Amino acid sequence: MYILRLNAAGQPVEWLTWQETVCLYSRDLIRWSLGDVIYRVRGGYNRRLDNRTVIDVPSIIACGGKRLFPARNNPSLSNNSLFERDNHQCLYCAKHLPRRFLTRDHIVPTSRGGQDDWMNVVASCKRCNQYKSDRLLEEIEMSLIALPYRPNAAEYLALVNSNRILPEQADYLSSQFSENCRWSLKESPPITRDNAEMFV
Repeated sequence: MYILRLNAAGQPVEWLTWQETVCLYSRDLIRWSLGDVIYRVRGGYNRRLDNRTVIDVPSIIACGGKRLFPARNNPSLSNNSLFERDNHQCLYCAKHLPRRFLTRDHIVPTSRGGQDDWMNVVASCKRCNQYKSDRLLEEIEMSLIALPYRPNAAEYLALVNSNRILPEQADYLSSQFSENCRWSLKESPPITRDNAEMFV
């Protein structure tokens, strides 16, 4: 389970582990937070004050600093994130398929000058990909059921962590989805206090 890190302006930046988040708290870099406490980290005892260090880690944190951490404008492309973007659906025949039956297809083939980027790739079943081969869509009268798009920072963070997003993280990210986005977040199972407490 990861913590969603925002910049001081509230833009999503990255996913953090609880250990990375505790380090940010210890360096006093957390400016504000949202969501439920998902980890309680207990440290050592202070003999002089006779108390124990406890850090509660919420699901969403915002970090400050000397500069505003930039939002991710061109997220890296991977098959996993591409298939999530396209809802595990072949954008030619519209079949929903498991990951192992999907491939990355270049709308304009790379052999014909097409780029390997978000705006030129779609999820495709193996059959449609093989049929299309290195031809252009208009040459074989194929068409797309939806247009490709480049995910914004919020969409990308949701895509790369889709199976482990908490409800409050999903709400925060989805409020920043673009109108191009046709992807929806799946709810994660609720977390219990039994597995949320850490001792270091």
